[in-house]
Formats: sequence, structure tokens, C-alpha cells
Amino acid sequence: MSLSATIQANLNRVRERLAAACARSDRDPAEVTLVAVTKYAAIDWIRALYDLGHRDFGESRPQQLTPRAAQLPADVRWHMIGHLQRNKVRPVMELGATIHSIDTPRLLDRVETLARELSITPDVLIEVNVAGEANKDGCAPAELLGGEFSRTKLTQTRVVGLMTMAPMSDEPESARPVFRRLRELRDELRARAGLFSETNGLSMGMSGDFEVAVEEGATLIRLGSTLFEGLTQ
Repeated sequence: MSLSATIQANLNRVRERLAAACARSDRDPAEVTLVAVTKYAAIDWIRALYDLGHRDFGESRPQQLTPRAAQLPADVRWHMIGHLQRNKVRPVMELGATIHSIDTPRLLDRVETLARELSITPDVLIEVNVAGEANKDGCAPAELLGGEFSRTKLTQTRVVGLMTMAPMSDEPESARPVFRRLRELRDELRARAGLFSETNGLSMGMSGDFEVAVEEGATLIRLGSTLFEGLTQ
């Protein structure tokens, strides 16, 4: 099977599974954006997916995002999904990437400062370590609810959602409490006036658990291995 045919078949299977998960939860598949994670993908795989009409791509490493972007057309919508240091923010923002991994108020401050300097309106999500794993980035739910992020006066930056990662497991259902809690946090924050009153997005779910995430309200799912299954570099 050709490269394009393999990726098309993988994409079709993902779309079928996404549609089924939406049907189970009475949702419209159009509410869910599929972000293709390119961390381990060869550039020709990414181009093949682009040629099939896909436009949302995610990178985990800022140092890889810039060269990736230079190799692809300008209409790609980039998503920065990995840990981001404050000194690496500028090139990510210059590419117009949606940042899923704002994990400290200081990082949000840096984004806002650069947004004013560059006269842009970046979209960001606050990363929450719902499961409390020591090896994961993200703020604690208590920190989010405590108002630390609301102390930044945002005039350019738009907080459009929350992001989390569930603990690694061979059982997708084990991720459900984590995804449900992120949705509950989003709803708690929206009930208050202030920074999160218009926040709707939920970035959660990867190749092993995205169907559960969709059932729990995900609006962005981050898939890599499932899209590029059967390909070798």
C-alpha cells in the first residue's frame, strides 16, 4: 500500500471511531478538532496528510516546530502541545501556534507581553495536571481554581480552554475520571466572572484514549501513532 493510501486508511479509521464516540455522547463530530502530532513523523508523512486536506498539526518541541513549519505550506494551523520554556515562546508565537501547554502564571505573563509587542492575539490553553503525577507538567487543579492565572491582565491573549494528559495505561477507560474532572474544572471556571468565563475548549485524549476523551467532552484530540500506523522511517 502506498504512503498516501496508508495514511488515508488510518485517517478514515480515526474518523469512524471519532464519529462513533460522538454518537455515543450525542455530539457533533464537527465539534472536535483532530490535531496530528508530528513529533516522530517523517516529513513526507506529514506532507501526505496535508495533501489529504488535513491542516491541524501539533509539535511537542519548540526547536522542532520552526523547521517543520518552514517545510510546510503557510495555511497549516500549528499547535504547541509540549512543555514550553519562557525563553522559547517568541518563535512559537511568531508562527501563530495555539499553545496548549501554559502551565504557570509566569508563562502566561510572558505570552501576554509578547502578544502586545507583536500585536497579535494568540490562543492558549492552561495545562492542568489533573492526575497529580510528579513526572507531568501542568498546574494543580487547586492552583487553577485559586485564581493565580486570573491575576494576569490579558488584553491580547485569549484563554480558550484547558489541557490535560491522562496517566499511561493499556485500559482507555481508566482515563475517564481524569477527562471528566477537566471538564468539571472548565465548567466551574466558566460559572465565575473573569478570565475563564468564555472558555470552552478541552484538549485531551491521545491515540490510546481519545474515544473516552470525546465522550467526556474533548474539543481537541492529539493523535500521532494512530494516524501514522504501519509506516516506518
